[in-house]
Amino acid sequence: MQSWIPFLPEQASTVAARVDGLYFYLVGLTLFFTVLIVSVIIFFVVKYRRRAPFEVPRPIAGSIKLETLWSVIPFLIAMSIFVWGASVYFIQYRMPNEAGMTEIYVVGKQWMWKFQHTTGQREINELHVPVGRKVKLTMTTEDVIHSLYFPAFRTKADVVPGRYTNLWFEATKPGRYHIFCAEYCGTNHSGMIGTVVVLSQTDFDNWLSGNANQQSPVAAGQELFTTTLGCASCHNADGSGGRGPALTGLFGKSVQLSGGSTVTADEAYIRESIINPQAQLVMGYQPIMPTFKGQLSEEQLLHLVAYIKSLSPAQSSGLETTAPARSNDPQPGTTTPGASSMDSQRSNPVSVTPPSARQPGNNNSNTAAPSRGNQNRR
Repeated sequence: MQSWIPFLPEQASTVAARVDGLYFYLVGLTLFFTVLIVSVIIFFVVKYRRRAPFEVPRPIAGSIKLETLWSVIPFLIAMSIFVWGASVYFIQYRMPNEAGMTEIYVVGKQWMWKFQHTTGQREINELHVPVGRKVKLTMTTEDVIHSLYFPAFRTKADVVPGRYTNLWFEATKPGRYHIFCAEYCGTNHSGMIGTVVVLSQTDFDNWLSGNANQQSPVAAGQELFTTTLGCASCHNADGSGGRGPALTGLFGKSVQLSGGSTVTADEAYIRESIINPQAQLVMGYQPIMPTFKGQLSEEQLLHLVAYIKSLSPAQSSGLETTAPARSNDPQPGTTTPGASSMDSQRSNPVSVTPPSARQPGNNNSNTAAPSRGNQNRR
């Protein structure tokens, strides 16, 4: 609904009303006690003013009843804030475990937001989502800390270098809403803005079908896995394992490490196992996998994660798990309507310094990877 308070964004998600309710409760408490305390101060100043130059005030004894009240009432108020705030927090930041969630990968970069749908569609500073359907964002950044903020959805999360963070929302109203970066990230921080376009399910499906000429993250990850990096030499092309651990059915499961501890195979674990494979060595396997640190961009890492997740259909939460039979790489100049080409997009919207392009297979150290193989995954 449209807010009746100026400058307050309209409520356009399932958690927006909960967040606003807590916010107004805190504002109401603040106003109530501000008025109460100021009124009591004024009353005491008038009632207990000095009436004669040498007047000696009458001693006042303590009151157990009064001291109990001003201890118990603030405690109850503080606990109400804690319980209400904790409930909103857990609803907002606990990822729903539901099949059919729309999953989108996000890469922050000075000074733009790059989005990619599991079906391949890429967007810059614009995000299309369906109304009435939960959307999961898996986010990382290529440079500094950013914070993806949707004011109309009342939700935001930091995007941190070297790790994945997640955010979810469910839009309740079609329309166009603001996207901001809520963490100062450099000179053009104020220009790191965008738009989220909420469409009906039919319009969203039409938008997807009209932009279906781009390679999906699963297909791109499969190409990296089997061809560019040579991971299949140790894990096999279908991820069934060999000299390296099996990847089929891995995502979401517990992994036994050589040190005796266990870890859940989530996005962060998969990423670290690619960047630093010796950090969490799987029990029963030798430390023969080379590191790919500095050889892969964040987008390529997300593609590999998407492909490995696709090998565990039961845990992939609606992720497209089958790579297309034909290659549908975008042709040069092909873009999402309203967005610039990925090759021509400038990383600085004020100056015209283009970002350095990092293509898979162009790094000399990558070309050596197939000979060594992706030996000993995680």
